[in-house]
Amino acid sequence: MIIEPNVKSNSEFKKLFKERLYKFTLQVMDYIDSMDNDKISWRLGDQLLRSCTSVIANYVEGQSASSTKELINYLNISLKSANESKLWFSLLKDSNRINATKYEPMMQELTEISKILASSIISLKSKSGISKTR
Repeated sequence: MIIEPNVKSNSEFKKLFKERLYKFTLQVMDYIDSMDNDKISWRLGDQLLRSCTSVIANYVEGQSASSTKELINYLNISLKSANESKLWFSLLKDSNRINATKYEPMMQELTEISKILASSIISLKSKSGISKTR
C-alpha cells in the first residue's frame, strides 16, 4: 500500500500512515491465526505478533508525545520493532512455514513501513537540531 504523494498535510499523512499500520497488523494477525499449530510456528508467530503490534502501538503512543525527543524515541522503537518483524518473517520463510506468495507482500510492506519511520526520524532530528548519533 503506497500513501498518496498528494497528501495535503502532516496530520493527513499521520492519519493515513496509522491506518496503513492498522491494516497491516490485522493482516499479520490473520496470517498468524492461519499458521500450523506446531511448537515452532506457535513461538515464531507469537514473537511476530508482539513485534508487529509494537510497531503501531509505539507509533500511536508517539503521537501523544510531549516533546520532539520523546516522539523520536517512540518512532525509533517502532522502527526497531518493524526490523525485528522482518527477522521473524524471514525465519518463517526459511523454515518453510510461510510461502512466497504471503511472504513477499508482507516483507515489502514492512520494508516500506521501515523506510517511512526512518525518514520521519531523520526529518524530525534535522528539524529539531537533535544529532543523529544520540
